[in-house]
Amino acid sequence: MIALLSHPLTITVWAGIAAVSVAVLLWDLCRNNPESAGLMRWAWTLTVAYSGPFGLAIYFYSGRKQIPRDDLWRRACRSTAHCYSGGCGGGEIAGVFIAARLLGLGNWWIAGISVALAYVAGFALTVGPLIQEGVSTGRALTDAFYSETASITVMEVSAIGMDLAIAGKAGMGEPLFWSSLVFSLTVGFVAAYPVNDLLIRWGVEEGMHDPPPMAAGQQGRAAT
Repeated sequence: MIALLSHPLTITVWAGIAAVSVAVLLWDLCRNNPESAGLMRWAWTLTVAYSGPFGLAIYFYSGRKQIPRDDLWRRACRSTAHCYSGGCGGGEIAGVFIAARLLGLGNWWIAGISVALAYVAGFALTVGPLIQEGVSTGRALTDAFYSETASITVMEVSAIGMDLAIAGKAGMGEPLFWSSLVFSLTVGFVAAYPVNDLLIRWGVEEGMHDPPPMAAGQQGRAAT
């Protein structure tokens, strides 16, 4: 697998596949799901950009108003995508650019900074909307800590661990550095999914809202 990930053609082909997947997603969001909330639009766009067809399949399974029904499995998918996109994924990628590109640090420093930024971004995505809804800052931080820590921790340990195992000695100029980053992000999503499932089952978090009722509610407000 390392030989495949190290080949320049691998990351080039993957970039093309991911671009096509994002184009399909954006077409569906604009054509068939224009009511989708802005935050989840970004979450799905980044999820598909990171994971290509896998992320697109998760969107079609759980993120459209056309899904036949909503259930816990789909809510867990949406919650994981929310965490994965802007929180863990965004923080991790930002950490790579800051630590490697700007500061020229080694991979262990990259890993540490990426994990730290993943927590910051993940908590911010939860705290921000809660404060906008009128929740106090202290309560919002407490809710974010209880609802997001486990998911972020599992996702980052899995993703960073896999990335270091595959490309621990690779530099930014090597294809293996980038292909392993993409692969490890998807591994993190898979690892964090059961955690979000359990958190929803136990009532620690609600999970992202059901797309059909959200769409119906927004259409109703527009009509009034």
